[in-house]
Amino acid sequence: MSGAGQSGGGDRLIAEFDALADDYHAQHKANIAISGEEPEYFSHYKVADLARLVAQRQAPCRDIFDFGAGIGNSLPWFRKHFPQARLTCADVSTRSLDIARTRFPGAEDFVTIGAAIPVAAESQDIVFSACVFHHIPHEEHQHWLQELLRIVRPGGLLAIYEHNPLNPLTLRAVNTCPLDVNARLITGFAMRRRARLAGWREARIDYRIFFPAALKALRPLEPSLGWLPMGAQYRMAAWR
Repeated sequence: MSGAGQSGGGDRLIAEFDALADDYHAQHKANIAISGEEPEYFSHYKVADLARLVAQRQAPCRDIFDFGAGIGNSLPWFRKHFPQARLTCADVSTRSLDIARTRFPGAEDFVTIGAAIPVAAESQDIVFSACVFHHIPHEEHQHWLQELLRIVRPGGLLAIYEHNPLNPLTLRAVNTCPLDVNARLITGFAMRRRARLAGWREARIDYRIFFPAALKALRPLEPSLGWLPMGAQYRMAAWR
């Protein structure tokens, strides 16, 4: 995903994700088969993890912005964990958003991202991003982190979930996935540094997804392993 007005890469990504939208779920499912889980498991864990963080900080969650919502995989889990929130689903791919509306009809707002985010300044309590930034050209990360800062209210939360390039199984999955053919992974350390440079406060990294389905009995241990940079994914959380 990228800003259409930022570079030629933006136009390429719009066309790429519009073309992939109809087959996204099937390709994603095939690519993660090694984990023993369905795509819904990974979509659910992120939103549930976000809900725990919000509860711990007693953070406001009236308005939530899903940056790079795609075909709406996170949408039913927001309904489950944040039933009172107003959710805005945003993406550069209008085809993906059309599919999301069809899959999960409801009261959510849908907006198409261009060179900027078509949302008012200081209108959101939480920005959520699930495995989006590795699709954005790295030279554009600063622009989008600053744009996300613009739309969040003072005291608001940014939660970015990304693949961890320090995990060899994650690298294998990304390198063999047609959806990630043009992706460039980013370490948690680099993402945290970029968030701080963009003006976000208290940026920290917590690693997630250590055990496949075959070892799911060990998953209750995962919250205590957030410091270990070998999880398949990480969460970068920061505050305005």
